[in-house]
Amino acid sequence: MIAGRERMLHCLTLPDISRNFLALNIEWDAMTESRFARAFENLLELTQDVLTLAKKSGAAACEVDVSESFGQSVSVRRGEVETIEHNRDNGIGVTVYLGRPKNQRKGHASTSDFSPAALRDTVEAALNIARFTSSDPCAGLPDPDLLASREEGFADLDLYDPWPLSAEEAIDLARRCEQAAFSVSPQIVNSDGAAVSIQEGQFVSANSLGFSGGYPSSRHYLSCSAIAAEDGRMQRGDWYSIARDPGKLASAEAIGDYAARRALARLGARRIGTCEAPVLFEAPLAASLIANFVHAASGGSLYRKSSFLLDSLDSRVFSKKVRISERPRLRGALASSPFDSDGVATRDREVVEDGILRGYFLSVYTARKLGMRTTGNAGGCHNLIVHPGKHDFCGLLKKMRRGLLVTELMGQGVNYVTGDYSRGAAGYWVENGEIAYPVEEITIADNLRDIFRNIAAVGNDALVRGARQVGSILVERMKIAGN
Repeated sequence: MIAGRERMLHCLTLPDISRNFLALNIEWDAMTESRFARAFENLLELTQDVLTLAKKSGAAACEVDVSESFGQSVSVRRGEVETIEHNRDNGIGVTVYLGRPKNQRKGHASTSDFSPAALRDTVEAALNIARFTSSDPCAGLPDPDLLASREEGFADLDLYDPWPLSAEEAIDLARRCEQAAFSVSPQIVNSDGAAVSIQEGQFVSANSLGFSGGYPSSRHYLSCSAIAAEDGRMQRGDWYSIARDPGKLASAEAIGDYAARRALARLGARRIGTCEAPVLFEAPLAASLIANFVHAASGGSLYRKSSFLLDSLDSRVFSKKVRISERPRLRGALASSPFDSDGVATRDREVVEDGILRGYFLSVYTARKLGMRTTGNAGGCHNLIVHPGKHDFCGLLKKMRRGLLVTELMGQGVNYVTGDYSRGAAGYWVENGEIAYPVEEITIADNLRDIFRNIAAVGNDALVRGARQVGSILVERMKIAGN
């Protein structure tokens, strides 16, 4: 009976869940001022005021970030409200440079007080730090030709969709989500709760070279965690949906239902013997493999010589089946931006082609440390897309035939200097291309160099939850430690 239940769960592919969107009857107010304490124009004025203050105070160059945000988070457990949190924050960060280009000293200070006196004190604090800081030939603003234009800086990428949801409405939504989980089976005996979160903000960045840009953005979240029991043993299953547009969140009922089914499918989990076998990383965990790659290919790791991908540019890093693109300006995407944290314009690019590494992830500073050109990745990557193959999730199971499906990872066992990878895991054993039974208390291990090169397929079941968009990843062989 367990195997049948698992097959039902794992052939319920993610698009079946995501088509059940949250039903909303909201007329959006196009004016963001009503959602924030300050008008966007006021943030623009503040950046210019700070730049003027810095210049008059003796800064050779300056950059400033002004932001404002607010949020609401609600959680319920067993139908009772556990938390209601409201937050409202604002801040100004000031970075100044003293000295000549290629020999500058840097100082940074910040404040949440927007009064004229506080701005003066913050600029002076940044200057004092710079006066006592050693000069750095790599410090300083970007080259002017790299900066986003004014049109680019204020480009509308559809990154802001407000959700005027009251605390009472959020509580009702969370309760519906949790109740959907309990309704699946009497074996759902408990819950770690359901949560609804709204986070919205706006910011402006500017520097003394004339760059200025900013925009409002939003990020909304709905989650549920269910606990199933059988013969005195318990298993947990969870699921969540995240989107800028609340209308694109999966419905509360679909999330609760799926979280419960994942918990039920874990019942009867067992350990397996130590072996080597193919490993299929479910889409949410496949994204963590790509995150490992991004960390190793980032400028900070490279110039510190703490990455196994050092000097790997234009060499084969992945299987020939892997192609990775960066698309920073996708409308409405979770990691879109017209410019990075340095103000450098973002651009589409191919990061990996036919398994060959074509580009690192560099900021202005790390690029200078490496003697290279920035890639517009100060602050991280932007919509990194791992191009899918022809197989859906069930197709990948059939392709693997026999091996381990990983649906949960534990621990932080990644050595980026050597590439050694060892993580606690849980999931399912697969026989003849079908789920056989759940497994737990195992460890999977290998070296990331070999894991990347041994990728046999990338699924077309991508789940978008952040900056990395990737389907499930099948690795030809890994070490599995069990009994």
